[in-house]
Order: sequence, then structure tokens, then C-alpha cells
Amino acid sequence: MTGSATPQPPRTSAPGAVRLLAGLVLLQALAVAVIAGALVVALVRGTSMPGPVVFLVLLAAGIAAVLGGAGRALLQGHRWGRAPVMTVQILLVVLAVGWLGVEVAVWSVAVLVLAVVVGGLLVTPTVVAWTTVGAGRED
Repeated sequence: MTGSATPQPPRTSAPGAVRLLAGLVLLQALAVAVIAGALVVALVRGTSMPGPVVFLVLLAAGIAAVLGGAGRALLQGHRWGRAPVMTVQILLVVLAVGWLGVEVAVWSVAVLVLAVVVGGLLVTPTVVAWTTVGAGRED
């Protein structure tokens, strides 16, 4: 026999707030992956400091992978996805505030707003309930 003897309850669809949050997190993962790709292009074209660029490529690829996995985990109702997402949002807020201290630019305001929205969604009761043990997923 390949199946389980006890029937599993049907999986429910993630709430709208969770789907929005996961979409925004996956958008951030895509943005970091694009940055990693741009760094690879810069490395191939030639740079005077290839070591730091290689490090940044690996760092960006790792962050993109973690964010992608965390976004998927949030959709599936796994609680571990909240911690890396919140950590990245805190770092983005710190970076954006620093950028805004130098010059007010549209992209730095956009990064700040996106990080605050994602961080806010992450702590809403709907998302917390969905990612709490036993809610919305099979264990």
C-alpha cells in the first residue's frame, strides 16, 4: 500500500493577506535575484575587485533563495518563514532610512514603504493564525 490508512483533511487555501504577503516576499526575492544577475554581468565584463563582487553575488543569491523559500513556507502555513522575512524587512528599513538621510529618492521611499507593508502584514492576526502550528496545513 502506498497511501495512508487515515484520510487527511482537505487542504484549505491560504487567506488573502497571506497570499499578498507571499507575493510581496517573492517579489523581493526576484528583485534580489536580479541584483545578483547584474553583479554577475559586472563580474563578466571585468572589475578591478572581483573578490568582493563574487561575495556579493553569493550573498544576493543566498538571500533570494531564503526569501523564496520563506515566501513558499508562508503560503503553506509554516511558521519558520516569518523569522527570515521579518529580519530582511528590518534590514531594509535601516538601509532605506540611511539612504533617505543622504538623498530623498523615489526608490528609497519605495523600499521603505514595501518593507513596512511586508513587516506589518507579517504580524497581522490572519498571518499569525495561518502560520501557527496546525492552522491551514497538514503536519
